[in-house]
This record gives sequence, structure tokens and C-alpha cells, in this order.
Amino acid sequence: MNIAAITACTIGVAHTYIAKEKLIEAAQNRGHSISVETQGNIGIEDELSQDVIRAADAIILEADIAVARQERFKGKPIVRVSSAVAIKQPERLIATVEHKLSQGVMS
Repeated sequence: MNIAAITACTIGVAHTYIAKEKLIEAAQNRGHSISVETQGNIGIEDELSQDVIRAADAIILEADIAVARQERFKGKPIVRVSSAVAIKQPERLIATVEHKLSQGVMS
């Protein structure tokens, strides 16, 4: 599965980058490809390209704040979670995305 994700927290520093690392590790552990954009205190880093978004089977929006430019994901299955979920239960989050995709229940 190809996953595209955005991480963003209220301060835009620690949790944004911790969540990114946790999501990458969990996705890779489960055999998936993942690209993660951060939206933090210094702006957007590692911006997701249109090719990455187009190839994504699912989008994870890990955000405690509004995510900029969400219109890029129109028509894509999206799961929205808080930074706490991505940091504390990343493997479970990826498993939930897998399950929802297999059941066709993602919005």
C-alpha cells in the first residue's frame, strides 16, 4: 500500500516530527511505502508531490491544527487522527487504515 501523510501539531515542533518518524517506522514495518509532509513552525517541509498523492492508496492527516491545502486530496480515502494516536499507536493506526481500505469504509 502507498500512503501519503501530513503531520502537524499546535506548536509545530516536537510532535510533528516524532509523529512523522513513528508513522514511517510503522508503515515500513508492515511492508508499506509512505511519504510524510510536515506542517510546522517553519512551514511546509517535504511537500507531497502530485505524483505521490496520485499514487497514494490512502491519506493520513495527523493533525492537532488545520492542515493547509487539503484540497490536494480530493477523492482520496482519508483518515484523520490526533498526534497522540500517531505517536502512541502508529502500528495500530496503519492496521486500521489497512482494514478500512479492505472494507471500503474510508471517507
